[in-house]
Amino acid sequence: MKYTYTEKKDTRSGFGAGLAELADKNPNVVALCADLIGSLKMEKFIEKAPERFFQIGIAEANMMGIAAGLSITGKIPFTGTFANFSTSRVYDQIRQSIAYSGKNVKICASHAGLTLGEDGATHQVLEDIGMMKMLPGMTVINTCDYNQTKAATLAIADFEGPVYLRFGRPVVPVFIPEDMPFEIGKGILLQEGTDVTIVATGHLVWESLVAAGELEKEGISCEVINIHTIKPLDEEIILKSVEKTGKIVTAEEHNYLGGLGESVAGMLARKRPTRQEFVAVNDTFGESATPAELMKKYKIDSTAVKEAVKRILEK
Repeated sequence: MKYTYTEKKDTRSGFGAGLAELADKNPNVVALCADLIGSLKMEKFIEKAPERFFQIGIAEANMMGIAAGLSITGKIPFTGTFANFSTSRVYDQIRQSIAYSGKNVKICASHAGLTLGEDGATHQVLEDIGMMKMLPGMTVINTCDYNQTKAATLAIADFEGPVYLRFGRPVVPVFIPEDMPFEIGKGILLQEGTDVTIVATGHLVWESLVAAGELEKEGISCEVINIHTIKPLDEEIILKSVEKTGKIVTAEEHNYLGGLGESVAGMLARKRPTRQEFVAVNDTFGESATPAELMKKYKIDSTAVKEAVKRILEK
């Protein structure tokens, strides 16, 4: 099918909508926030279940410890703050109190990547996927639009074990069908092609579809796969695609070190060595500008995906 969109929404609002639905569906779900209720779109959950909401304040390490404790009582804690504060600031607490003992805590992280925009490099985390995927037992999910983020939020409530759910601030096209099932660990084939495989995650999924549409006009056939779960990685869908195309481009809003691209490269090195190009931030911090300006400068937009496809076809 051809994917199009009629509206734009921020993925963090998809998280808020999913959490609000969980307030009605699952009485064991509790929500914790580090003084960022509006930014995480948690208002509706609080309206529906005020007794199951905990405002921890600017004390993220304490929030992770409380979440771990609540999980022992049978509750399903959803923590909410910016991706930078959800990982770098509290890595020790996540490792020791959540991951090591496999606590059923859902670490929900907004404002990830360069598209946080004007807040600048101190808030634009580009290493969080690498940090979280290295923790044994941690599931890592990075969603692409409003509908997929809402579906993922609902899905992780039914999943036993620690989860890192990553989403963003900017409004982006809503193109995933509202009724498309979300299956943790299973990629989605969005478009079939024969010349090159594009594997994308997060905001780069739409950029990859745009690039594939433009390349099709030039006679280049791209297969596009949405990898929303980076760990566990859906190896089968990627291997099946590269068996056909023999070439792969990975696209992500993250440092090329430690992200989706490295996960794919490592898997292919073990199972089917394949030529690969990376569309990712080239081991640098960001800066303050609009999301579109940053994506262009740091070469993680649809133009960058097109250029990567052409580079790999020329080799």
